[in-house]
Amino acid sequence: MKKLSTLIAVIICSFAIGYAVGIKKAEHTSTNGVTGIGGIFFKCKDPKKLKEWYSANLGVRSTDYGANFEWRQAGDSTKKGFTLWAPFKETSKYFEKEFMINYRVSNMDALLTSLAAHGIRPIDSVERASYGSFVHIKDPEGNRIELWEPNDTAYYALGPGTTVY
Repeated sequence: MKKLSTLIAVIICSFAIGYAVGIKKAEHTSTNGVTGIGGIFFKCKDPKKLKEWYSANLGVRSTDYGANFEWRQAGDSTKKGFTLWAPFKETSKYFEKEFMINYRVSNMDALLTSLAAHGIRPIDSVERASYGSFVHIKDPEGNRIELWEPNDTAYYALGPGTTVY
């Protein structure tokens, strides 16, 4: 019986240590890479009409620029995060194709260094604002990707429903 109890205790301890190490690895890998989706931007014929449709039929409340979805960060539920849903006029030059995804990232400078080591260069300069830093890259198929290292506190201070585009 004592051997069985010891075996069970070892298994439980091994599981707990493995779980803790797995969490630490997950935290480490996200320290200079994508941590979530910051926004989904897409082109359409009539952004105003489309926002009205989404509001009337799906309850998506928009400003002139789109809708902010507020959520709590998994690593610290006291911190807010935001994802922007934004229709753009189909003639917009902000991105070439029909859509662009904005990825939330941490440690932009380290990420850019890592990307450069893989031959991936930004297509513009890093733009720094009070609510975060932005830069664009392209994936292998030519899709423009926006990387955003957010300052969620400053973004939230802009006001409810406020967007910066």
